[in-house]
Amino acid sequence: MAPADLPRDLLPREGKRIPHDPASVRRILVCQLNQLGDVLLATPSLEILARAYPRAEIHLFTEKKCLPLLEGNPHVHTVWALDKAALPTLLHELAFYRRIGACRFDLLVNFQHLPRCRWVTAFSGAKIRLAPETSWYNRWLYTCLVRQKPAYAAAFKAQILAPLGIAWQGERPGIYLAEQERAEARRLLAGFGLRGVFADKPDLRLITVDATHRHPTRQWPGEYYAALLDAAADLLPDLRFLLPWGPGEEAHVLSIQAACARPERVIIPGTLLSLRHMAACMEHAVLHLGNCSAPRHMAVALGVPSLTILGATSTAWTFPSPEHTQTRARDFLNMPCQHCNRNSCPHALRCLTRLTPDLVLPVLLKHLETHCRRNDFSPEDLSRSRMPPP
Repeated sequence: MAPADLPRDLLPREGKRIPHDPASVRRILVCQLNQLGDVLLATPSLEILARAYPRAEIHLFTEKKCLPLLEGNPHVHTVWALDKAALPTLLHELAFYRRIGACRFDLLVNFQHLPRCRWVTAFSGAKIRLAPETSWYNRWLYTCLVRQKPAYAAAFKAQILAPLGIAWQGERPGIYLAEQERAEARRLLAGFGLRGVFADKPDLRLITVDATHRHPTRQWPGEYYAALLDAAADLLPDLRFLLPWGPGEEAHVLSIQAACARPERVIIPGTLLSLRHMAACMEHAVLHLGNCSAPRHMAVALGVPSLTILGATSTAWTFPSPEHTQTRARDFLNMPCQHCNRNSCPHALRCLTRLTPDLVLPVLLKHLETHCRRNDFSPEDLSRSRMPPP
């Protein structure tokens, strides 16, 4: 049966494949909009597709804000960047989608059932169109729908590729930095007084801290971060903490620094760092600590161990490897509502407020001891790790 004749509501069972000739696939379109983290978690699928279809051009339909994460990616031929400000009317949008569809794709992979992705799918001309299982009114757009199983977020996305006979094999998200960007990061860190983190014999250890989030259900309290950083640095004086910030977030990270007893150990960039400069600085860290947002996936891409403090989100966003872990109130307390995946909370954010710094500190120290470079502190440090909440 030819791909165009496949039943539109096909939900392939394990091992079920779409009959097609990989050599005939010359252009592939992948649709992934929304957040930076979502796009990063789609990069393993881009790598899998590039390996399975080495002759094909891989195009990505995404949002303009995600472009920095895709620079230098060897698996992407063309990025179709959606700039909503430049498309003020539906007619402007339709013209843009028709321009994408004019490439005449052989294969389309849509990770999201969003209106803009549906328009691009309709214009794509692809004979094979894959997407997650969806409502009846979307099914006409696709030749194959896939019922996904719970898994790590990047593996979950890659399940859409199963009908092609390809699967996630542990591929990490990808960020591809240039040497010029790495050199600029070294200059930035030296300017912050952190030359010791990349010296031939480092005498400092850098931890990057992502203490911000646009949703309160995913942001650990700032005063808790201040207490945790103070306690960790008192036990391990060689630690330094870099707190990058995004638009509108500078006041929050400055308040964390001001609440620290030793604020000189906490570095706040005086200007907004680009995503790529932040990533290049993160390469010199022994650990990334923070809320559940894009920087944790950047750490995975850069090979930097991570510890994420979870609120409303689940553990499915954690890369399945021991150097990447999370802590949450549910690990210590009766917390049946965690994880709820909500952006608002009827319970006064108790999954975050009850996860006090004295609970997180031993987890942080143990993770540093087990998975981070220069493991030079003793079991006595761990035995002294209990502390009162702020």
